[in-house]
Amino acid sequence: MEVTSYTGARVFDGARFCDGALVVEGGQVIGIGAPQGQVVDLGGGILAPGFLDLQVNGSGGVQLDGQADVARLRTICDSQATLGATGCLPTLITDTPEATARVVQAGIAAARACVPGFLGLHLEGPHLDPRRKGAHDPALIRPMEAGDLELLIHAAQGLPTLLCTVAPESVTPAQIAALVAAGAVVSLGHSDCTLAVARAAMAAGAACATHLFNAMSQLGNREPGLAGAILTGGGFAGLIADGLHVDPVTMQVALAAKGDGIFLVTDCMGVAGTELTEMTLGGRRILRRGGGLTLGDGTVAG
Repeated sequence: MEVTSYTGARVFDGARFCDGALVVEGGQVIGIGAPQGQVVDLGGGILAPGFLDLQVNGSGGVQLDGQADVARLRTICDSQATLGATGCLPTLITDTPEATARVVQAGIAAARACVPGFLGLHLEGPHLDPRRKGAHDPALIRPMEAGDLELLIHAAQGLPTLLCTVAPESVTPAQIAALVAAGAVVSLGHSDCTLAVARAAMAAGAACATHLFNAMSQLGNREPGLAGAILTGGGFAGLIADGLHVDPVTMQVALAAKGDGIFLVTDCMGVAGTELTEMTLGGRRILRRGGGLTLGDGTVAG
């Protein structure tokens, strides 16, 4: 197989800057060091791994919804690649059962088509707590039923990765355990639960948390809530570090508590990678203002 070495740029391996060329063979990095084979001079800049974003509601003018098909998923992934995320989990927020089923089938088809950058799906809802709905439509939030569980197990078995955001109030520990057994990653979010309830969900297999601090019960002096359970438990937590969703001081607290257990997400919408200033989400107007997105009532929407 052909060997190519990339020189002329600072090489960052994800943890540190390294001296030498990035050596690639057959599409795989085989080392960083002396140039071998064909040499490509990048003429400056930084050569680094692409980002992986696990919460992408849309990009390139496309919002993930019940109209999803392979072409729309490809547009989202292609747009994300231009923004530095070479892999992503397109994310469907709370929608109808029919829309969720169509997105699952589109995702399975995209995986079979080997769409570049498509890592699987993130289904954020509809099994959430309406008290912590955020930008989700409260009329579509509902407890998980047998048919929902069956669809999610089917999705977990057919996708490279399935990340499910649920509120402990809307599912049972047995449902969480069944999802985990099928290969899904269960994430807790959009919940007003207590520490005890959150820990019961974690004991059942929930090993992740969705956008830490946003749309969840907060760390209090007598009731630590979901945030407290996440900060003191195992697993991982997504964090939107745009300075709008979470204050930088609060981010410092999270990093001090969990360190490498924190991963960043954009929670971006379909306007990402475009000049669009507004869009619709479930018939509601979303405005792009001041570096973020809001509903008409000011609710942060990604």
